[in-house]
Amino acid sequence: MFAIIETGGKQYRVAAGDSLKVEKLPKAGEDGLITFDKVLLIADGENVKIGTPYLEGSTVTAKFEQDGRAKKIVVVKYKAKVRHHKKAGHRQPFTQVKVAKIG
Repeated sequence: MFAIIETGGKQYRVAAGDSLKVEKLPKAGEDGLITFDKVLLIADGENVKIGTPYLEGSTVTAKFEQDGRAKKIVVVKYKAKVRHHKKAGHRQPFTQVKVAKIG
C-alpha cells in the first residue's frame, strides 16, 4: 500500500515505514505526530483511489524524527569583463519524518 502526498509544494510517494525529508514543518504536537491531509492518491493492490485534486477524509500520519539543514550549496554570480563576482552559500532547512499510517 502506498500514497502520494503533497507538502511544501512537492509531491512524495510514501508507504508505511518510509523515512523522508520534506520542507521544514512547524513543530509536531506533544505526541510527535504530523498529519498530511493533502493526499492525491492511495493504492493498495487492485484498489486505486484518485483525488480531484485531493481525497476527502484521507490522511497520512507520520512521526517526527528530526529537524536539520541540508548540505551547503555554493551560489556564484559572475559577469565577465566588468570585475563583478559574488559568492554566497545556502543550506535548506528540512524536517525528517517516518510514515506511520496511511488512511
